[in-house]
This record gives sequence, C-alpha cells and structure tokens, in this order.
Amino acid sequence: MFRYLLADGDLTSYVIQFLLSLPIFLLALSLHETAHGYVAYRLGDPTARSMGRLTLNPLKHLDPIGFLCMVFFGFGWANPVPVNARYFKKPRRDMALSSVAGPISNILLAALFTLLLKLSHTGFYYLHVNSGFWATMLDFWFIFLILGVKLNAMLAVFNLLPIPPLDGSRILFFFLPQNLAYKLSRYERVITIVLLVALALGVLTPVINFLSDLIVKLLFTAGLLKDTIFWYFI
Repeated sequence: MFRYLLADGDLTSYVIQFLLSLPIFLLALSLHETAHGYVAYRLGDPTARSMGRLTLNPLKHLDPIGFLCMVFFGFGWANPVPVNARYFKKPRRDMALSSVAGPISNILLAALFTLLLKLSHTGFYYLHVNSGFWATMLDFWFIFLILGVKLNAMLAVFNLLPIPPLDGSRILFFFLPQNLAYKLSRYERVITIVLLVALALGVLTPVINFLSDLIVKLLFTAGLLKDTIFWYFI
C-alpha cells in the first residue's frame, strides 16, 4: 500500500500527493518569504515588517497566478517580500544575506520533516496496526513527511539557481563586479520569461531533481534513515 500510494503515473497516487503537498507548499512558501523579510529587518530594512509580511499566514504571501501555476504545472511562486536596499549599510552584501535566508529556511524545514520522519518511524516501529483504516492513516502520515522533505529540498534548490529573479541571482550579484551585476539586472524581465519557458519545457528539471535528491539523501543519512523503506522513495 505504501509504495502504491507514491507510485508514478497512477491517478490515485497523484491526487493523494497533490492534496498532501498543498499544506506543505503553503508552509514552505510562507516560511521562505518570512525569512527574507526577517533577515532584511535585522539588517535595517523595516519594509516587510511595516507591511505585515513577517508572518507565516499564507494569505499574506500567496500570489494567485503563482499558486495556480504551482497547482497545475508543478512550479510557481509566492508574492515576494519587498526589500529596500537603501536601508542596508552594505547593500550588496545585505541583499545577498536576505536572499539566501529563504532557501536556508526551506533546508531547515526539510531537516525538521526528516527529524519528524525519524521520530515517527522509531515510535511506530514496534506498533502492530491491524486496522485497515489506521494503517492507511499511518501511510498518509509518512507520505506527508517524505513529501515535506522532498518539496522543501526542491524549493531550496530552485531558488538557489543563479538566474534572475531567483534568490541565487542576488547571491551571484554579490560576487560579480558591480558593473556586470547591473547589466544583468537590466535584462531581468527577459531572463524571467526565458526561465518560465525553460521550466515549462522541463529543461531545468534534471538539474533541480539531481541537486534536491542529493540534499534529501544527505538529510536521510544524517537522520539515520538510510536503511529504512523511506530510502526507496528518493
């Protein structure tokens, strides 16, 4: 039953994963944007706080079009937390720090899901669940935790790609000569369109999957989950 519920190409499996993924996406995106705003606030920028964006309330962060793209196409975006670099003492450095905070928050959330997976596996290992209903509920719980690890890893990797307007580009700009970073930023809209087309065509999928799977394997190994059934689903 457990492997069937995560089988690729099965409609029932797809619906189950879709429904379980929604709360994970809402939490992951909300934490991601809040992390941006909080670090920016700590570095001197009060913009996000003054707009009420330092919250995990998903309604404050959802972008309708981005959420629909996430639902129907598997990729999307939240309403970005505004960051005003004029408040920063060192704008390039502080912009990079506030940008990297989002992906780091997702890696930490993936680690938390890994910890819950470890604790759940240890706690339920000696239980003999005979009821079909409770056995199914237990399967759903483990699938939810596995998806929590995998989706947060994917979100972190995706946002760390050094492509405007993703967070990775702000980090890249910090290391580039200022004139080159400025030239690239001028073409951000065009690059964004190219990025969306590349995502729609699946050009970046192998890279994102490889790197996110690597993060999951590292987390599973650190969580001593390597020898359990969960390793099968990476």
